[in-house]
Amino acid sequence: MWNKWLSILLAMILSLPVAACEANNVAQSEANQQPFPYTVEVAAQQLDVPWELDFAADGRIFFTERPGRVRIIQAGKLLPEPLISFPAPFVSEGEGGLLGLVLDPQFAQNHYVYVYQTYRKGQDTYNRVLRLRENNNQAVIDRVLIDKIPGSAIHNGGRIKIGPDQRLYITTGDARRPELAQDRASLAGKILRINLDGTIPADNPFPGSPIYSWGHRNPQGIAWNPQTGFLYSSEHGQSAHDEINRIEAGANYGWPEIQGTEQRAGMKSPILQSGDITWAPSGMTFVSKGPWAGELLVANLRGEQLQRISIDPNQPDTVRESTALFQQQYGRLRDVVEAPDGSLYLLTNNRDGRGEPKEGDDKIIRLALKQQ
Repeated sequence: MWNKWLSILLAMILSLPVAACEANNVAQSEANQQPFPYTVEVAAQQLDVPWELDFAADGRIFFTERPGRVRIIQAGKLLPEPLISFPAPFVSEGEGGLLGLVLDPQFAQNHYVYVYQTYRKGQDTYNRVLRLRENNNQAVIDRVLIDKIPGSAIHNGGRIKIGPDQRLYITTGDARRPELAQDRASLAGKILRINLDGTIPADNPFPGSPIYSWGHRNPQGIAWNPQTGFLYSSEHGQSAHDEINRIEAGANYGWPEIQGTEQRAGMKSPILQSGDITWAPSGMTFVSKGPWAGELLVANLRGEQLQRISIDPNQPDTVRESTALFQQQYGRLRDVVEAPDGSLYLLTNNRDGRGEPKEGDDKIIRLALKQQ
């Protein structure tokens, strides 16, 4: 009798969708037992909370340090002088500071660099996106693209990416005021979408508004699946229940009304969530080259790991499996980015006030794709 009931219970557990299971219950497949397809090396070290990076066609790597500097790696060496340093009213406090960065698709011609930064005006904290103009490894502020995004010592979002549609996507946190995520008059707790000159696209879901999706707590990663074109995002939960969401134009992702596996009419639930453990997911990328092509990688802060997530290309809301890489090996991971040559770059954040810095921290770690 007990064997019968145990068999029934096991069958029920295995039939649950991945999003309803805790992360440590997601099965590993035989594919994850294959030889690791990358060699590991340190691209830069002794950094100060590197947050996001991007690659120029000329081989230079641009990245932000949260205290307020844009740095450059050129010909494999970290340049001693920053591209630009930001004085007051810029402020780096708690989770705020110099966060996202992306280069213009026409960077070789126009030398535009976009950055997301926190600043203070009087007693209020805000975030904004600036466009910089680079010249000979130096930069000046060209213009402010979007301003007055509510900010705080925590929950600033901060990831910026240029989508396949050549629009700028911006993640914003709820600025420690959960009710703002459900307020479409506020820019907090949203994913925003603007043109590269700061104007609002005519095809945005809410006419005249930069809001693309809403009901977010603190999204820190966005990436497009190159196989399907769908947009995905990572989001910090309130107490565990971290989320991976598929983002649809105009959709409401429920915070603070729902989280995790909770459901409500008119609100979207995640395709994967962490259950009662905490990942603190941040930057993410889809792999486009090598044996892992099509896989989603997500950097975890508190989880101190790199998640490798396999999404069914024929069912974009279905996670086939999720596994953990580098657990507790490099500490807190803020971002993962794929380079044009197929190598991967990991950014550690052990000096962000919540980690335990090791020798050489913080680091940019390069995973070079092995020749097949």
